[in-house]
Amino acid sequence: MKLIINESGTRLDKVLADHTKLSRVQANEEIKKGTITVNEKKVKPKYMVKIGDVVNYEIPEEIILDYVAEDIPIEIVYEDDDVAVVNKPQGMVVHPSHGHPSKTLVNALLFHIKDLSSINGVVRPGIVHRIDKDTSGLLMIAKNNQAHQILAQELKNKKAYRHYLAIVHGNLPNDRGIIEAPIARSDKNRKKQAVKTGGKPALTRFEVLERYGDYTLVSLTLETGRTHQIRVHMAYIGHPIAGDPLYGPKKTLKGQGQFLHAKTIGFTHPKTKEMMTFSIQPPEIFLKTLQELRELNS
Repeated sequence: MKLIINESGTRLDKVLADHTKLSRVQANEEIKKGTITVNEKKVKPKYMVKIGDVVNYEIPEEIILDYVAEDIPIEIVYEDDDVAVVNKPQGMVVHPSHGHPSKTLVNALLFHIKDLSSINGVVRPGIVHRIDKDTSGLLMIAKNNQAHQILAQELKNKKAYRHYLAIVHGNLPNDRGIIEAPIARSDKNRKKQAVKTGGKPALTRFEVLERYGDYTLVSLTLETGRTHQIRVHMAYIGHPIAGDPLYGPKKTLKGQGQFLHAKTIGFTHPKTKEMMTFSIQPPEIFLKTLQELRELNS
């Protein structure tokens, strides 16, 4: 396929995202592979197009993901006919994607839980909300569509309770506080979110639990649920989460990704209307790191 440029001064990957079926990420990858050329020459994604440039490109064949049940061990903290609460381990992706076609929480849920809501289709059956791959902890799962709608509405109305633990860099000056800053996708890195004017409203409450000199253990409560919200907000105030490969420094605590754990979740049961609260301890590496920090600072 060919695209003839009639306006100059824009990056090639953005032009392709704006004028073809390619996403900017796809365009970036294909340019780097050399399958996209300008005037029959290989260029870089940041190449600034000129009027008259002829861009040759192909739309990559779509990979169809197969959502199958897999016998992957997961901890089901609670289950009844309407809802389940599961403890997602650190390192597990919530649902399949092109980069993670299998071994996800959804694959495990399809094996261990008979019924799951279908509101999000085959892509995210039962998934009402998500946490990042390297964040551990509790997720509520809907087993039918009515339960899904009620739980999703409760999240939207900010009535559900989500409480996290994190080890962050530095010594916070205040024992508690509120971070209220809008979040949107970063202009510089499409894999990242950023605090931006005009972004979606986001509010995080924090409270210091323990101080270890160069690190601090904090409790965090989400009022909203934006992508990477806690990670973005803590980096924004200068105290990124330890081990965070995307928003934190390279020199950090050794672990398996960010030291962020979804410890407690609370919600109103969609059928009984009972307020239900569940808590789970952080994974072993989190607890071990805390103990080491305490010993170093005792």
